[in-house]
Amino acid sequence: MSHASTSVQDRPTPAPPAPGNSLSSRTLPRLAPLGFAAVSIALGVGIGAAAGWHSRVQWGLIAALLFLTISYVATSVVENQRQAKDRLATSLVWVCFLIAVVPLASLLWTTVSRGSERLDLYFLTHSMAGVLGSEASGGVYHALIGTLEQVGIATVISAPLGLLTAVYLVEYGKGPLAKAVTFFVDVMTGIPSIVAGLFILSIMLIAGLEPSGLMGALALTILMIPVVVRSTEEMLKLVPNELREASLALGIPKWRTILKVVLPTAIGGIATGVMLAIARIAGETAPIILLVFGSQLINPNPFEGAQSSLPFYIYEQYKIGETASYDRAWAAALVLIAFVMILNLVARGIARWKAPKTGR
Repeated sequence: MSHASTSVQDRPTPAPPAPGNSLSSRTLPRLAPLGFAAVSIALGVGIGAAAGWHSRVQWGLIAALLFLTISYVATSVVENQRQAKDRLATSLVWVCFLIAVVPLASLLWTTVSRGSERLDLYFLTHSMAGVLGSEASGGVYHALIGTLEQVGIATVISAPLGLLTAVYLVEYGKGPLAKAVTFFVDVMTGIPSIVAGLFILSIMLIAGLEPSGLMGALALTILMIPVVVRSTEEMLKLVPNELREASLALGIPKWRTILKVVLPTAIGGIATGVMLAIARIAGETAPIILLVFGSQLINPNPFEGAQSSLPFYIYEQYKIGETASYDRAWAAALVLIAFVMILNLVARGIARWKAPKTGR
């Protein structure tokens, strides 16, 4: 017994962990990043004001650099180098996020603040017929009708074509034909809008056609199809192959498997992709200038006569150069943003409604 106790007592005591290398070492409070941000903002404003810089962008960049530096140094002193590198990476992600969001938030705030001054029921229900550019009256009704019709026609044409093309590429496409289709879809994705407008304009000149909303919709269709194809293709690739194999194992034909299993599973992403394509074409101006020609009157017939649209209306009012026209341009921009946001909300509702049920 004495020998055993002696051997236990003679064992060397393990050395304590080195400070800064143990997972149980000191840690900063959870709200420390907020404190670092507050200190960085105060120092950035102070340094910018002391240096005589009047640009708030410069103040913000100084504050961002100080935030990264303070976060790394404080974490290194209190915790360890490993945690400092982790906090530096996290802080860098937050700084990049804010740098990307600030211009968008500023643009949205400016559009809402400037556009809401002129936006009312009268503005939405009247056209510019007989209204001079310097007058404060007039509205956007004719342009709103034109945008709805042109975007609607382009969507009716593009959505089925893009969906069927994506289904072919994912489910059936093999060999040189599929590679050629993929190549041309990639090329069409980068086509400038003015090129699409010139292509339809050349057809109009050859066939002797007049400007109309349909011509503008055809140019928008060229811009919309590759976006729908690419987004739908990616969504279909995300559908697990096990679902296809289970359906085919039950003896269900492939076309019915695609219709009843694959498409309902990916309907949410497909709807979102279509909305992104609509958001892109809704703000195009160059094809509308070439093909629709613009009009101050209400023309509900997209197949005959000149029409207007919201992007063309904004360009037209800004070109006038009067205070009243600037107000109408900002109000029309706000209407265009609201139009895209409403479509996005509708698409999300449809996607949620049509999404496959996950309950037991």
